[in-house]
Amino acid sequence: MAQLQLDAAQIDRARTSARAIARQVFDTMNRRTTTTVERATVRLLGVDGVDENQIPLPNRLVDHLREQGLLGLGAAPVLAATMSQHGLTAQTVAERVAKGTLVLERPADLEAARAHAKALAKTMCERIAGNRAQRDHYLQTLGEGKAPWLYLIVATGNIYEDIKQARAAAEQGADIIAVIRSTGQSLLDYVPFGATTEGFGGTYATQENFKLMRAALDEVGQKIGRYIRLTNYCSGLCMPEIAAMGAMERLDMMLNDSMYGIIFRDINMQRTFVDQFFSRMVNAYAGIIINTGEDNYLTTADAVEAAHTVLASQLINEQFAYLSGLQPEQMGLGHAFEINPELENGFLWELAHAQLVRQVFPQASLKYMPPTKFMTGNIFKGHVQDALFNTVSVLTQQNIHLLGMMTEAIHTPFIQDRFLSVQNAKYVFSTMRDLHAEIQFTPGGQIERRAQQVLQETVDILAEIERTGLPAAIAKGTFADISRTLTGGKGLDGVLDKDADYYNPFPELMLPQGAQGAAA
Repeated sequence: MAQLQLDAAQIDRARTSARAIARQVFDTMNRRTTTTVERATVRLLGVDGVDENQIPLPNRLVDHLREQGLLGLGAAPVLAATMSQHGLTAQTVAERVAKGTLVLERPADLEAARAHAKALAKTMCERIAGNRAQRDHYLQTLGEGKAPWLYLIVATGNIYEDIKQARAAAEQGADIIAVIRSTGQSLLDYVPFGATTEGFGGTYATQENFKLMRAALDEVGQKIGRYIRLTNYCSGLCMPEIAAMGAMERLDMMLNDSMYGIIFRDINMQRTFVDQFFSRMVNAYAGIIINTGEDNYLTTADAVEAAHTVLASQLINEQFAYLSGLQPEQMGLGHAFEINPELENGFLWELAHAQLVRQVFPQASLKYMPPTKFMTGNIFKGHVQDALFNTVSVLTQQNIHLLGMMTEAIHTPFIQDRFLSVQNAKYVFSTMRDLHAEIQFTPGGQIERRAQQVLQETVDILAEIERTGLPAAIAKGTFADISRTLTGGKGLDGVLDKDADYYNPFPELMLPQGAQGAAA
């Protein structure tokens, strides 16, 4: 593979700063929990469904615990103690709380409550481990597409229509199906229930929708002899709950960034930092690949001037991911082909940026995003822009390749638009499959100098963030030219301090040995 000459010591300095930045945030936020973490926990312990007013039972149960002053203990030991005391299932406890016929109390024997909670959690962990083993079995027996994997979205708003489009996409050559969420779902502080048919701009992320699409993709995968991965959005105010549902229904990828919700959805910083740790821990245990959102920075900031902020954020996201137990191959670190096409030699800079990311993260499952910002509605030029994007992707050996659409600036893609995009990518990937092994970058040339410049700027900005702290950097508008504050945004009321006796069984069971003490 062609390689740029990069200073390994610089990469090490950047990574060391990023590790310190992530650790600073973790040590502060690990003293807190959130209503969403606790709702995810009770879901994993067996609570599901809605009450007579369609309010999810996990919300009803956690709200009740907070009203009783018990949530600081953690939902798990209180729920487990109540189950033991009354001989009830977790679901029945939640139903009775919702009806007002059961009031939860502090466990008389916290040790026994914790032991019972851990036993319940082990049962769920076994189910999730079974899902991971099932995925591995399919990958071994059916196989998978060659990287770069073709990632294609469906977004009809109706899960049953999404399934039709997903089947067609898989048969045309897609390797990954992403079900886009309904507009605004990231700002809902609850997860809708059941199969849904009325989303806007996408389809609601629900556990039943996950289950339906997973079954459909398994069926079409058997038909075409290739495992098809399923992706959804583990972000927003319900990030940990969606991670839990995805783990239970064998999703393969999740959009799961440590800062995206803060920057682009104005979700409170503290809420997000606590939630992202738990959600990523669940994804790590389930063998799910996370996709980060640095590509979005280049939709609001200039792709040349802000290139170093993408790499800096990727390095921070990598360190947050390690703290949650994710392995490098589960890190779909995001970047994008978003330089203004009118810029002379812009293709060289795109190639420099993509190759730099590939070399800094040689084991990561990189996620490469297509041109969107400068798509104008000229479908012929757009198709050429996508072809150039496809060229950079295969040349720099990206892993997760989101298909560009020539109608990007016009409408939600039709099936025929997706077909043409698949054909474009397949042609470029096939005709240039081994080009990376046949070429070399000119030592000291424009591409190499550009990569070295971005790397140096990354080292500098990470050193500054290490000095000031990540919250201050975000408040300053360092990423995407958008400023957020530690106490601003949506969802701060869902953050609370852990009591001295707080307990959650899942970090103990899901985190790798050696990382458990850090998350106690």
